Amino acid sequence: MLTDQDNSIEAELRHLIASGVAGTQLPSVRELTRRHRASPVTVQRIVTRLAHEGLVDARPGHGTFIAERADRPAADVGWQTLALGARPLPGEGLSELAGEPPDGVISLTTGYPDRSLWPVGLLSAAAARAARRPEAWGRAPVQGNVALRAWFAAEAGPGVRPEDVLVVAGGQAALSAAFRSLAAPGDPIVLESPTYVGAIEAARAAGLRPVPVPVDGDGVRVDLMEAALRTTGATLVYVQPRLHNPTGASLSAERRTALLAAARTAGAFVIEDDFVRDLVEGSGPAPLLAEDRDGHVVSIRSLTKSTAPALRIAGVVARGPAMGRLRNARLVDDFFVSGVQQETALGVVTAPGWGRHLTALRRELRDRLEVAIDGLAQVPGARLVVRPAGGFLLWVALPAGLEATAVAAAARQAGVLVAAGDPWFSAEPDGAYVRLSVAGVDRLAAAEGMRRLGAVVRVLV
Repeated sequence: MLTDQDNSIEAELRHLIASGVAGTQLPSVRELTRRHRASPVTVQRIVTRLAHEGLVDARPGHGTFIAERADRPAADVGWQTLALGARPLPGEGLSELAGEPPDGVISLTTGYPDRSLWPVGLLSAAAARAARRPEAWGRAPVQGNVALRAWFAAEAGPGVRPEDVLVVAGGQAALSAAFRSLAAPGDPIVLESPTYVGAIEAARAAGLRPVPVPVDGDGVRVDLMEAALRTTGATLVYVQPRLHNPTGASLSAERRTALLAAARTAGAFVIEDDFVRDLVEGSGPAPLLAEDRDGHVVSIRSLTKSTAPALRIAGVVARGPAMGRLRNARLVDDFFVSGVQQETALGVVTAPGWGRHLTALRRELRDRLEVAIDGLAQVPGARLVVRPAGGFLLWVALPAGLEATAVAAAARQAGVLVAAGDPWFSAEPDGAYVRLSVAGVDRLAAAEGMRRLGAVVRVLV
């Protein structure tokens, strides 16, 4: 792993190489050591790496020089256009959410917590303990660390056993495995409309045919979902019952009961994405899983959003033959999740400070959310579709006559990133919306981001 010091040395040398001419002598190891206050071993390692890349010519006793660069014709990759054909680019809807914002730009798009919210102390201590355990560096069980599976099972509620849990590398990996395992290419899948763009992309990558069902303030319209199951014969449903992404709605108690009844009647699986489980203050509604005895619900709970982006750990609860299919799908993908990462996750969630971290995280996200809601007063004609009871997301209806993509593009030019709502629909959108996230900004940045968005909309209306 490169340190900041290593990066600064390498950056200087690469700049000199790029801007210089072949044969020019570069600063000596001794000079770089003195300038960057680094060890000679560190500097020599970087020089050796650049030499292996053919960028420098290290001559013992004489110094290090910029190497001759052979003039090669530009690569012709035009053949790839024909080979790849007209297939859609996978993951296109996720590319903007996954990118790093340019310097000085406020991002109201990312779902990952910013650095100030990471439990660095818990993570560092747990990672250090995990790294010292020789067993963690071996081949982990395909289904996951037994103790971590037991923790997920206990958290899921009565009747869930460790053997009902599969540990995967994050929520997105869980969705991909579930969609590929529980349906075949060409099959229909019932999705909320709008819904998480990553679910839409995973469904399309699995070759499934999205069947959109509208969402309102009480969650997915189960009456319409029942009709969709009857007319399409779908046996796979994807829902987010708690603080739905992107609208922030939670499924009402009446609809929860009706949804499970519809799944039983249709003989369908319900993929429950409980992505915000750890971010809700109070007990909140139990997962759908708690009301399902016969294996209709496959529940996904990720730890990434309550810890840090690099802790790619999620637990999937499934019962019956579905678990065997999920386990084998993950085996095909990557055999198993890193034992060191699993041990780290277990150390974090069982640490005495885990509860305190969650309390502080929920409080901070709630305050940021309130700042953003208050800031909507500066966006003329904008309307909050649902006032969420927690989490970090806002779904905002734009004034009539505006296009979401145009607003997002203008906002980017004004120094704030917002997600246009169109990609969150698997069919035609029913209006112009933007999705705002406060996970990656502090309260001051959230307020400034809303001010910039308001200024953009005032110009466009």
